[in-house]
Amino acid sequence: MKQCLARICLPLMFACAVAPPRAWPQNTARARTLSARPDAARGNFKIDSTLVLVNVAVTDARGHFVTGLTRQDFQVFEEKTAQTVAYFSAEEAPVSVALVLDFSSSMASRFGQLQQAVAEFLKSANPQDEFCLIEFRDRAELSMGFTGAPEEIQNRVASTKPRGDTALLDAVYLGLRQMRKARNSRKILLIVSDGGDNHSRFSAREVENLARESDVEIYAIGVGASSVRPVYDLYDGPALLSELTEEAGGRCYEIDNARELPAVAEKIGRELRHQYVLGYVPSNRRHDGRYRHIQVKIARAPGQPRLSAYWKRGYYAPAD
Repeated sequence: MKQCLARICLPLMFACAVAPPRAWPQNTARARTLSARPDAARGNFKIDSTLVLVNVAVTDARGHFVTGLTRQDFQVFEEKTAQTVAYFSAEEAPVSVALVLDFSSSMASRFGQLQQAVAEFLKSANPQDEFCLIEFRDRAELSMGFTGAPEEIQNRVASTKPRGDTALLDAVYLGLRQMRKARNSRKILLIVSDGGDNHSRFSAREVENLARESDVEIYAIGVGASSVRPVYDLYDGPALLSELTEEAGGRCYEIDNARELPAVAEKIGRELRHQYVLGYVPSNRRHDGRYRHIQVKIARAPGQPRLSAYWKRGYYAPAD
């Protein structure tokens, strides 16, 4: 199994500059951009600071998730300027997940493993999680809206059949739009596909731009993506899935053997439960709407094992 580009999502929110970190509720840890106007329930004060929250996954040399790190283990830089980590959390938060599944004829020989993978992924569901299903063949369609009952998703996948061409980009675009209806602040797209696309209306650039602007993490499993693609496919599978996860965070996994699919899906389910959230008030207070690059480093003493951190590499500053 080979890992493609690996990034973790970074959303953006506003918070009161005078509130201590422990006063920020857990369910805001991965919130979207919110209005800077205070509401009556929060008291009569002015909110004038931007709190940037970065979701970070940490693994060791074997790819195992690393837990037990503290705020002091992390350093955050924005445009190469060190930032003060004012908020830290290692607690699990509910997620909203859109499963974007390839039901085209090119997946027919791997469809049994795809169904098993969905079942393995859904085993990690928590009571406050919600899921929706987007399936794509010649066109993308929302076959099931958000539900808190993962068995409904599993039953739908178990009863369908693969056929037709592949409109992958249209499906990702639809998934990103559907996530605007999600109730949880942390939003995930999980794509399972061979990565080819020969029937989409949206271009790769349009979808990548939407992903970059969203607060949705994208995970992808490219099944048999290293095999030779048909000449009529408009996009190369591995490159397309890697680019999508690069723009929106998450991980892209390439697997040559479909038998690996259930194990990789189960691993992604666990990864969603093993993330740190780092929050900082940017030293650059300008609300200029510009894209800002972020770097996360792990401070480890000499001789300690090497750790790898994954995060989304930037965000758009709010605009006045």
